[in-house]
Amino acid sequence: MRRAIALIDGEHYPNVVREALGEVSSRLDLRAAVFLGGTEKIDTELIGDAEQNEYGLPVFLHDDAREALALAMEEHRPQVVVDLSDEPVLGYVERFHYASQALAAGAEYQGADFILSPPSFHELAGKPSLSIIGTGKRIGKTAVSGFIAREITASLASSGRDDGVVVVAMGRGGPPDPEVIPGRDESIGVEELLAISRQGKHAASDYLEDAALSSVTTVGCRRCGGGLAGQPFISNVVEGAKIAEELPADLLIFEGSGAALPPVKVDRVICLAAADQPRDYILGYLGSYRILISDLVVLTMCEEPLASPEKVESLISGIRKLKPGLEVVATVLRPKPDGDIGGRRVAYFTTAQGEVADRIAEYIAGTYDCSVEFVYSDLADRRRLREALATIADAGIDVFLTEIKAAAVDVVAEEADRRGIDVVFCDNIPVEVDGGDRLSGLVRGLAHEALGEFEKDG
Repeated sequence: MRRAIALIDGEHYPNVVREALGEVSSRLDLRAAVFLGGTEKIDTELIGDAEQNEYGLPVFLHDDAREALALAMEEHRPQVVVDLSDEPVLGYVERFHYASQALAAGAEYQGADFILSPPSFHELAGKPSLSIIGTGKRIGKTAVSGFIAREITASLASSGRDDGVVVVAMGRGGPPDPEVIPGRDESIGVEELLAISRQGKHAASDYLEDAALSSVTTVGCRRCGGGLAGQPFISNVVEGAKIAEELPADLLIFEGSGAALPPVKVDRVICLAAADQPRDYILGYLGSYRILISDLVVLTMCEEPLASPEKVESLISGIRKLKPGLEVVATVLRPKPDGDIGGRRVAYFTTAQGEVADRIAEYIAGTYDCSVEFVYSDLADRRRLREALATIADAGIDVFLTEIKAAAVDVVAEEADRRGIDVVFCDNIPVEVDGGDRLSGLVRGLAHEALGEFEKDG
């Protein structure tokens, strides 16, 4: 039978709770209960860790019920946490906090009419590894992943490890079979991506962006669907991981897709969250699960009008309260063209919106000494994109500067090729809002921790 602990409260009479505990014991190896609060129908002085009390089994009681659950889970290592509580002690919001805590410890969380299961993670055999996960889509995950890949590659090289990294990226438009792109050894540019697009493939998939802008070998995978805790409904990432383990690499980086997690057990986890997301997406629901399993949080979009300084500070303090000691780095993304645009008339294609897109265009013009004549912010809408391209046919544009997203290749690069206009791809670099340089050191440190842990276990 699977080991279990139960969550109980004092808003139910003890004899009713004992009956429910008996039902749990009939199908699970029930080790203990955690008292969540509520005193209407029980005297809390009668509760303790003794074998004999109002409930007939050890009960964990603490001023902070989450701490009580943590202590119970540490002692009993349950495979299942059974929720026998209810309103008003445990409401909709609170339930997700306890569920996140249980899932982060690898335990199933179940109640009267629901079961939440922790994602299944494939165990690697031959390489140390790191995952980059997120709390949603359009939060800058691929851009930050590229930065992380470059930082780790440089750090490994400086310590005499020449094989570098291999990135395994999954996406909604990934290939049906895992595909290796030797970005470390071969240049991946406009011509190569157009050739891929003309084969009917999605040429702006994350693994191609990683290969093109970070010059690392990537393995492209696909997934469909994502559960509350991030389990893909289907994916070929495990097959991709097996291929990656056979490639020359000192470390493997697994890149998530949206809020879906790579289904691979890794040595370290970096979580990306965006300050413009609703707070509950990060600190509530099962966003908190993603925070709890992470070793570093990179907070992007930390600028107005996306997020006020007060919201950014509130998110940082909330993350640190949820997991004390967790490092959080607040950043904004700034463009870096992968080619020379100096002195040229530029049309800029991005997924940034409104005022932020205009601010970034000003940044590009000032930083790279060019003239940004046109800004388009919706790379995912192909019809509107084609209409916009038609309006600038006679604008004297010298170069199309575009992020590798959505229709960047099959529409923007194709139109540029038809007109004989140069295309320069645009990376996005995380810049710390306080002017610091902690992120590089933290990322490099996690990579070396993963290496050290893997070598110790091996």
